[in-house]
This record gives sequence, structure tokens and C-alpha cells, in this order.
Amino acid sequence: MVVVNDIGAAPILDTVFRQLLEQGLAYFMPAAEVEVLGSSANSDPVVTIHASPPSAIEFDWLGYRYRFKSWQGGFTDGHVRMVKSIGRVLSIRYRMAFHPVLAAETAHLFRGLPEDRYVSAFLDSSVYRDPEEAAVTPDKIAAAIEVLRLSAMTTYENRRISTGVILFGSHPDACHELPSLPEGALRYSSDLTSTRSFYRLSDGLKTVALVNPDGLLVELVDVERWAAPFRAFDLPAPVAARYEFHSRATLCGGHICMILTAYGEIKVFAGGAQVLTFRDGRWHLADTAECYRLWSEDIRDEPTAQRLFTVALDLAEDRRGALFVVLDDAALVHQLISAEDLLRADPLRPAGDGPVKRRFHYLLRDQDALRLSPSILESVARIDGAIVVDRDAKLLAFGAILQNSITGASIPGEGSRTAAAVAASHFGAVLKVSEDGMVSYFRGGQCLWEL
Repeated sequence: MVVVNDIGAAPILDTVFRQLLEQGLAYFMPAAEVEVLGSSANSDPVVTIHASPPSAIEFDWLGYRYRFKSWQGGFTDGHVRMVKSIGRVLSIRYRMAFHPVLAAETAHLFRGLPEDRYVSAFLDSSVYRDPEEAAVTPDKIAAAIEVLRLSAMTTYENRRISTGVILFGSHPDACHELPSLPEGALRYSSDLTSTRSFYRLSDGLKTVALVNPDGLLVELVDVERWAAPFRAFDLPAPVAARYEFHSRATLCGGHICMILTAYGEIKVFAGGAQVLTFRDGRWHLADTAECYRLWSEDIRDEPTAQRLFTVALDLAEDRRGALFVVLDDAALVHQLISAEDLLRADPLRPAGDGPVKRRFHYLLRDQDALRLSPSILESVARIDGAIVVDRDAKLLAFGAILQNSITGASIPGEGSRTAAAVAASHFGAVLKVSEDGMVSYFRGGQCLWEL
């Protein structure tokens, strides 16, 4: 680590850190664009956010005014929070360059990947508020991320590892007390991954490790039992069934739950919802509460919005592709679906006539997405094609092949399911579930969010 003693080197350091800021922003929000508006009277390295339109974030940092513009809709509170988090981490590192003594004491803050540090500051900014505090405060979140990263590259008895951890929060929680410190408590760090039996301690789904505020492994907990006191609480957004208790475990106390799935993904839960995902080698903001709000407002019927959203998340966890279309006007269904795929009875055609799939239409005719159990809806959604419902959740078609002849519906580099989703989004709201575990929301020919 280089320590700057010559004030003449400060302009060079400023340039380097401005580049690091732009790289950090581009990492988490690649669809947005950073624009330097000019110099600012505020030369402080701390990000100062200004009032901005929904499609931009304007802020001062290190003597310059920036505008961060979005090309995919507006920014959410999560995006603003990430901008501040990136600024916090870089600010601490910048200040260390001018404090040789503190720089030596905070060398641990320069280890690992910078994006992991940004995630840590996003989840808990306390480590990055003050240089003196940073020197003595362990970054338990970054350490836990490193444990999960290393575990993702390891197999145990020829199986991918799944594991998890709850980081005990610093806010009041009437239902949980911080366990006493056991004798010989180990630090939850990468050193644990060298012990093979470590991977038997928790599976991430039913059991997780509990880490205290000092970063020490103090207990093993059953996730469902830990979350039991919050069972009657409302979650900020629906969640895949297998992660309901992980979400509930973080409703109070500021606790953070991080799990590594058998697919090699890292899922992060805080405030009762999934907020971040590490997938395909990079971090993604996963603001499920905001995504669900946009989806629910479009559908305008809470039960229908919740049922389809939840089923889509469950299918994604099972790596099953699907497509759900909620039509704005059911009278336009013929412009999207052929008559052969419609469920309504045709008195002029015998029930056994036509394609084989049509012979099973009677099983789902006059059904709706709310009367069908979620498990049956999931099973039907796995059939190639789309599930199409009207605004009252009435099932119009399943396994339907959608017409995608609309100009611009085909996207280079994308598959047929995406093309169908784009085309259908001109007729209503669309949820696309990919076999790689992603859920996307399309409207008016555009993808508004991905989870």
C-alpha cells in the first residue's frame, strides 16, 4: 500500500480515486452512465447527494459534481444507498493515504475485492464512518463473504457446498439475546474453510452459523426456530418458499443472513427481504421489495400479484423456465395467442380433436390463478409456452406459444422466451423466469427489472 506524504501527489491520487468511483458505479449499475458536470466547492471525499430527478442521481465527491443517469427507468433507494456505500469505502481508503500511522493499522480494509467492501458498507456502514474507528473494527461482513466465496469453489464428497450465516445485528431485538462468548470461539473467516468438517456444521437452508458483532462464531441455529417470533409479521415482499425463514430472521435487530446455495449463488437478506445476489461471478442489487412494488402496482390486484410473483421466484430457485402474462384487455388475446391455445370451449370442435395438448384443456378450463394451488400452478407453468391470465386472474391459456411478430420484439443474443416476453409486454405485464435462476419483469417492450 502506497502512503502519500507529498501533497503535490494529491491531484494524481484524486484522479485515481475518481476512476475507482466510476468503476464501482459501473459494476453495480452497468446500464447507467456517469457524467462529470464540473468542479464543486465541496472537496470532501464523502459523497454528498443532491436533489435529483428520478432518472438521475447528482452528487458531489472529491471536488467534482457528478450526474449518474439511468437508461432503464428510475433509481431506487437501493441504488442511492449503493452510491453512498461506494463513496464511503473509497473515502476511508483515500484518507488513509494521508495518515501513515492509521494506514498501517487499517491494511485489512484494502484486502479482498473492492466490490465485496462496497457490499459490506451497503449492509452496515459503521465500519466505514471514521478512519480511527475503521482501524479497530473488524469487517465481519466482508469476512463472511470471503468464507462463502471460497466455499463456492469447493466440493464435499463430490457435491457442491451450501452453507450460511446470520450476522448478529446492533439494533434492539426483544426476541433474541446475543449469546455469551464460548471459550475458544473462532473467528468466522477464510481460515475455517481449510477444515473439511466446517462444511458439515450448517447447510444454509435449515441451519446456519451465528456470528457475533466481533466476527466470532458463537452458535449454530435452526433458521426456522430463530425466525419463529416473527412468523406473524408481514414481509416487505413475497419470497421463494425455501427462503421465507431467512427473510423473517432479519426482520428485527438489524441481523443479516447470508447463504451460499448449491448453485454457487450467494443470497443476502436484510430487513426482511433479499437485497443482494452474487451470481455468474458478480454482485447484483436484488431490491425485491421495490421490484414487487412496481409489479403489484401494475397488476392492481394484490392477491394476483403476490401469487404470480411467488410462484415465479419458486420456479427460479428450481431453475425452471416459465412465462406469465397478465393481459390489460382480454379481448385482445387473439392478437397474442392462436385459437388452438385458448382454454375456452369451442362448441363446434370435439374435445379430443386438435393438438394433443388441447385434450387436457378441460382440466384447467374456468380456473383462475388464485383457485389453483401454487404447486399446481408451478407444474403447469413448466410446460413449454406461457401462462396467460386476464386482470381477474382467470386462466386464458397455458403452454401457449406467443406471437412475437411485433417490430423490435427480437433481441440480438437473447432466446425465444425473451423475444416472447418482449412481444407480450405490449399487451400486458409479463414475468419471465429463466433457467439460470433469474426473474425479469417486462412492460411496453422493455425489461424494467431483473432479480
